Amino acid sequence: RIGPVAKRLGDATVRMLAYNGSVPGPVLRVQQHSTLVVNVINEGDLEDTVHWHGLCLDNRFDGTHETQAPIPVGGRFTYRIEFPHPGVYWYHPHIREDYGQEMGLYGNIVVAPADPEYWSPVHRELALVLDDVLIEDGRIAPFSATEPNYVAMGRFGNVLLCNGEPELSLSAKQGEVVRLYLTNTANTRVFNVGIPGARMKRVGGDSGHYEREELVDGLILAPSERAVVDVCFEETGELTLEHRTPDRTYPLAMIRVSDEHAEPSLKPRFEALRTNADMRAERGRIEAQLEAGPDKTLAFVAEMDMGEPELPPGATLAHACPMHPEVISEEPGRCPKCGMKLLATASAPIADGPGRQQHDHHHAGSEHAHDAGGIEWEDDMVAVNRITTPSNTRWKLVDRTTGAEGADIDWKFHVGDRVKIRLVNEMDSDHPMHHPFHIHGAGRFLILSRDGTPEPNLVWKDTVLVPTGQVVDLLLDVTNPGRWMAHCHIAEHHESGMMLSFSVDA
Repeated sequence: RIGPVAKRLGDATVRMLAYNGSVPGPVLRVQQHSTLVVNVINEGDLEDTVHWHGLCLDNRFDGTHETQAPIPVGGRFTYRIEFPHPGVYWYHPHIREDYGQEMGLYGNIVVAPADPEYWSPVHRELALVLDDVLIEDGRIAPFSATEPNYVAMGRFGNVLLCNGEPELSLSAKQGEVVRLYLTNTANTRVFNVGIPGARMKRVGGDSGHYEREELVDGLILAPSERAVVDVCFEETGELTLEHRTPDRTYPLAMIRVSDEHAEPSLKPRFEALRTNADMRAERGRIEAQLEAGPDKTLAFVAEMDMGEPELPPGATLAHACPMHPEVISEEPGRCPKCGMKLLATASAPIADGPGRQQHDHHHAGSEHAHDAGGIEWEDDMVAVNRITTPSNTRWKLVDRTTGAEGADIDWKFHVGDRVKIRLVNEMDSDHPMHHPFHIHGAGRFLILSRDGTPEPNLVWKDTVLVPTGQVVDLLLDVTNPGRWMAHCHIAEHHESGMMLSFSVDA
């Protein structure tokens, strides 16, 4: 059931939307190769669908406007969901995703593997959903009824949530090994998570286990990405699940580790880093594709047209970077710090001096992209981002072979194809930034390389984070016929047109 709820977030009680009355919605725990029938009743605000993110399933039940009629308010729809692969998945709206997800419509799916030896043993499992929400004046910041807002960078929240709570408290025993299923459901925020004082072993990604298990200090999750991490709690006391950016650290959850010892001891099994034969076999299968040219090349591009302001008496027209307002020019150009298009603004006459930034705009963006890892960790241009809509900011997917854009791209594949797709996050764009690119249930993919460097540790995925300026090659294993979507999973980018559709014949 989709419906409204009142939820306490810190000092505010806000109106949100929920699946079955809770934010996040209930965790669906199922067995690999099982089938689940889900009856959805829409008692929410808008017509809607439910998308079963990451699942390779019957196209009729993918949950988009291309595969079904929207569920009207007061209506219902029955989905028949299949689970061919183990791992962690999630469900969410696919109509006005920018609104529904921000309001609380998301939930996890954990698919237990048919092979009991697929994962290493743990004492218990826990699904954690990472999100944020923008609260203003004691309520969720307003939306437009007709189109998304915050289109340039997506809607960053000012309250971070873990399993729907701003101050989640968890507990563990000393020596306990806990498997965390982590999912980023935020509209745009990228999370970099770690637990100082505990040991983390990355074992799985979007859709199954990695080629090699490895110990990590932290891991980065873009919107819609998932990770499976085994955590060994050896130190007693209070630990913190953290989100770490280059500039600050945010607490996501407090974990109290008691001095009661977990039994039996799983430390030797935790310390054994396994290599998985099925993924090693995939390593051999992709060798030929590493050097081959791409079958498809897709560019990520932004176009911004914010117009020119009315000039007050005595002011002149200048051009400034909204992310770096100290960068000002008399002429149009690009910011040398981030590569963004300089936007027209009213300014007093510009004179040479210590307050003026003069730059060669032909070499823009490399410094900023390097320092932040090509990721926009925060909304660094709040005032401009707030007023961007599809009418003044257009996010585009461009087929660099045919020149087709967005809905005009018409890719055709067949079941059994292995398609090499090159994703190019172009710096020659009015607002270069990262993009999490998601392909619906036609199949899963492997990341082949990033900027020509082979991916060191393979895992099956449905979403890949492409940082600013990076080129990513992926190999899509096409398994399911039908009409499918692919899009940026920053909700405001998707809703403003950064998407395409493709067909798969049996």
